[in-house]
Amino acid sequence: MIIVDTALKKREAEGRPIKVGMIGAGFMASGIALQIAKSVPGMVLCGIAARQPQRGIDAFEASRTGETVVRADTAAEISAAIKAGQPVVTTDPGALARAEGLDAIIEATGSMDYALEAVEGALETAKHVILMNAELDGTVGPLLKVKADKAGVVITNVDGDQPGVQMNLFRFVQSIGVKPVLCGNIKGLQDEYRTPDTQRGFAEKWGQNVNMVTSFADGTKIAYEQAIVANGTGMGVAKRGMIGPDPTNKNPTLPLRPLEDFVEMLAPHIDPKGPGIVDFVVGARPGPGVFVLGTHDDPRQAHYLNLYKLGQGPYYLFYTPYHLCHFEVPLTVARAVLFHDPALTPLGAPNVGVITFAKRDLKAGQTLDGIGGFDTYGQAENAPIVHKDRLLPMGLAEGCTVKRDMAKDSVLTFDDVTVPAGRKIDAYYAEMERHFGLVPAKETV
Repeated sequence: MIIVDTALKKREAEGRPIKVGMIGAGFMASGIALQIAKSVPGMVLCGIAARQPQRGIDAFEASRTGETVVRADTAAEISAAIKAGQPVVTTDPGALARAEGLDAIIEATGSMDYALEAVEGALETAKHVILMNAELDGTVGPLLKVKADKAGVVITNVDGDQPGVQMNLFRFVQSIGVKPVLCGNIKGLQDEYRTPDTQRGFAEKWGQNVNMVTSFADGTKIAYEQAIVANGTGMGVAKRGMIGPDPTNKNPTLPLRPLEDFVEMLAPHIDPKGPGIVDFVVGARPGPGVFVLGTHDDPRQAHYLNLYKLGQGPYYLFYTPYHLCHFEVPLTVARAVLFHDPALTPLGAPNVGVITFAKRDLKAGQTLDGIGGFDTYGQAENAPIVHKDRLLPMGLAEGCTVKRDMAKDSVLTFDDVTVPAGRKIDAYYAEMERHFGLVPAKETV
């Protein structure tokens, strides 16, 4: 979106910067704070909500040196700080989202109920919502889009993370007249049985949350990422868990193979006349990028594509060799605020969901830990099957109590667990099912 930089410079020259609040102060959120402060004219991060407020203070002090950070508890106090131009930190995501003077909220926690507090507040006060939270998006994103439309604002996932990069590439491919038939993600490792114990060293080396790192390795994150791409493009999955060609056999130290090698592995699973599929590959270069496979019906245009070194078809490979995460998030904010253009948002009812599998043998009475933990991993499945079979969404699994012994690799259903009472995410999921007619209302959670 090259036009965005010009628009931001114009806002800077006019003294009308886009004003942003952010939920979270972890690894990625701290990077976003630094990026906005140092590299994005025409935008200012005004407030941070964090469970550990010192982390929010640290994020501001690392990016806006020499300014006193204000602590606040209420929307009124936060509004006053924003009006005075003072960076403000709170523990209350809803209060920050409801504060006056903000144009958009960035949600960067990976949480469910905590994130929903912010989304609710933002939509109530007509602020755009930028989700760096594929887990929430992949669980109830279609319903949040309905609510955002009613509020007249954009809700979107982000440029820079792999789903947003895929969507940018998807739109480009469509714009030149090529039909996308597969949106793909490039991974370095896929091993469902990775745990926080196996991933702790990597997480500590890079200063990341160990559970988030584990969700990357055990496939849960890729399931969420491809689910939200499916929901934004109308695509599905070829089978439960996707195809996921992996010539490395779970060995990330092997030499990478050219991405072109994987096209033959995926081609048999593509219906060129269908809506397309989302998938991933392991051990390809260039990584960690994304790719789109497309087709073209016109033989003359196919001749040109061959001339331009994309080959003879029938599938043409387009790729982006990197994704730059927090560096690109402010561009998403600008697209939403200035152009009402989402980077990636659901088209309607969910196409793909993420369901829960036992990572180890589970015992009756056991309370499940969360995403990237020891107990469960997530895989992508087509939404009609998810809802018809009452499969347990990974986004609802944390805190559920197992009713009966479950063997390793079993898929969990709502009948297998007791869901905790009083959680927002369960109510939102039930509302989403009712809204889109996915199951009879009496059967929802």
